[in-house]
Amino acid sequence: MAEHVILFAGPMGAGKTTAIRSLSEIEVVSTEAANSERHVVDKATTTVALDYGEITLGDDDKVRLYGVPGQKRFDFMWAILKKRARGMIMLVNDDAPDAVQTMIEYLDDFRDLYERGGVIVGVSRTDLGVGPGLAAYSAALQAQRPDLIVPVFTVDPRDAGQMRTVLMTLIANIEMRAMLAPAAEAVAP
Repeated sequence: MAEHVILFAGPMGAGKTTAIRSLSEIEVVSTEAANSERHVVDKATTTVALDYGEITLGDDDKVRLYGVPGQKRFDFMWAILKKRARGMIMLVNDDAPDAVQTMIEYLDDFRDLYERGGVIVGVSRTDLGVGPGLAAYSAALQAQRPDLIVPVFTVDPRDAGQMRTVLMTLIANIEMRAMLAPAAEAVAP
């Protein structure tokens, strides 16, 4: 049985809790509290410690899903939760102000997860047609972080099928990198 620990990260209101709820086979453990920053994101509650769910893929591959708080003032939880993580799904709202730059900042904050596993970006709310669109995220990644290969998907965190596709893509990338690592080490001078 393989076990994977996957983080869901991104700014407040990006859909992390919703994505975990759509995927989890168990009741999600959530640490929601009243949102004291409604002037930033108009939602009633926000995650203050973590969200936790589980899903089994294939015959017995257990995936532990952790959602980190979206507010940077809770970044101490990021450090705690990313210690065991093998990868991350970063969610960002396409209709949020400075969404592309926010993606770059979060990728920088979680760069070590890319280096030891993998990262995928999920862009939500593209259907509203008011944000920069998917091409802007890919272009920013190529221009500002050409050393990273990060798949970018449009997603609806409420859609279990879409989220499962993103999760399975991330796990396939993680497993492929793990298989290739010994070969790369053998070739290195």
